[in-house]
Amino acid sequence: MLALVLEKKRLDVTDRIVGKLSENQMNLYEEDNLIGRIVFTNQGNQYELKEGFEQDENKIYKYADVTTEPDQKYVDCDAENGWC
Repeated sequence: MLALVLEKKRLDVTDRIVGKLSENQMNLYEEDNLIGRIVFTNQGNQYELKEGFEQDENKIYKYADVTTEPDQKYVDCDAENGWC
């Protein structure tokens, strides 16, 4: 039996983000989903992103659960016979 493990990863999605300008702000979309906005102020740009997204050094990241295969040394254990 192969069990998959979910792991939270930070993914760079900058290339998939589209911005649409409106008055004093830019709405940000990943595909057709609104993920936040950039508000333009005299003090600088303010990012307001939905939970699960983050802006860092002009890039946008998404936190997502991705499946990973467990370390093979733990997959082939025989608990019945007591060996791994």
